[in-house]
Amino acid sequence: MSISFRILIVGLILLLIDWYFYQAFVTVLKGTSAYRRTIVFYIYWGLTVFTFLLFLIAFIVPLAEWPKYMRVYLLSMAVMIVISKIIGSLFIAADDIVRLFRWIGSYFTTSAEISGEKIHSISRLKFLNQIALGMTALPFAGFIYGMVRGAFDYKVHTSKIILPNLPPSFNGLKILQISDIHSGSFVSTTHLEEAVKIIQNQNADIIFFTGDLVNNAASETEMFIEVLSKIKAPMGVFSTLGNHDYGDYITWDSPEAKIKNLEDLKNVHAALGWKLLMNEHVALKRKDDEIAIIGIENWGGNFHFPKYGDLKKAHAGTDKYPVKLLLSHDPSHWDLQVKEEYKDIDVTFSGHTHGGQFGIEIPGFRWSPSQYAYKQWAGLYNQQNQYLYVNRGLGFLGYPGRVGIPPEITIVELYNS
Repeated sequence: MSISFRILIVGLILLLIDWYFYQAFVTVLKGTSAYRRTIVFYIYWGLTVFTFLLFLIAFIVPLAEWPKYMRVYLLSMAVMIVISKIIGSLFIAADDIVRLFRWIGSYFTTSAEISGEKIHSISRLKFLNQIALGMTALPFAGFIYGMVRGAFDYKVHTSKIILPNLPPSFNGLKILQISDIHSGSFVSTTHLEEAVKIIQNQNADIIFFTGDLVNNAASETEMFIEVLSKIKAPMGVFSTLGNHDYGDYITWDSPEAKIKNLEDLKNVHAALGWKLLMNEHVALKRKDDEIAIIGIENWGGNFHFPKYGDLKKAHAGTDKYPVKLLLSHDPSHWDLQVKEEYKDIDVTFSGHTHGGQFGIEIPGFRWSPSQYAYKQWAGLYNQQNQYLYVNRGLGFLGYPGRVGIPPEITIVELYNS
């Protein structure tokens, strides 16, 4: 399918949605002044033209070449406008269904006759169209709030895990986990500086970062190295890679360029002072006791995400350690391999899902679109003597905001009783 044909199809779909949704304005504004109707007309169709032009540019100019602010925010605004109109159109459709049944019913009741012809004219229901406009405004306002406030409303989640085999020296070990920074989605250092202050104020013994430092390229980290290098802990910062860190989602000039990008990203981890675990393990020592930290490359079980991770290699030689902690970016790995083949891994730390960046979490009830793709999508899970913690992510991707699922800084404390 040619680019021009795809542009035509998308344009026609957008035009159809806009024409259909605009009927709600026509109904609600019926009887108002011509001046008001004209103002609404130009504003509405002006936003439509703006949306179409952004999508048109996206077909022609690769997103990687867009200025960051346009890529992160303007395109997202256009997508939110379309989604909001689709939501509103569902309520207009409800109005049309009511009109359809009323129209059919009019043939079985008394009808007006003009010039000897039966006219069955059923007008639009104004209140349903008012509801349609209101239901369009609500999600749009929510999306805006999620961008302005929700994306940077950092929350600290604390969990305590009992591991009977935890050596005495590690009793009370305070682990801080962050994940999915997606540095390419931030347009300034301001909000990450706020997050780093919160992280450092937790006074954790050790810090884990569980992947997706970037969206696509190592170069995204350049303006953030100074602020992220302030993330420190007495026992060190340990990190692993996520699916976005490999540069699989953009086109490179050559295979060598992609390989170099990954090497550059490894060097970024080193520059930050983070110990990047690439299918390997390290011993963590306190006094005379030791436990193992295992870190693997991305291992995705859902949606054909790549399996670069090699847990067999990373796990080899860990039999002597009474406790094993695993850093694995994708939580589906826990169900599909860790629980089945490595029952001696006590706690797995993952991220990847972002908690869906949209959802509801209140006492007694949790919902997110993420749960339809991932059985474990946010928070602490356990089965028998094994635990999984899924961090909701510090950054964002795609939609530059969060609604109901704030960015997360995790504290996990380990005890032996």
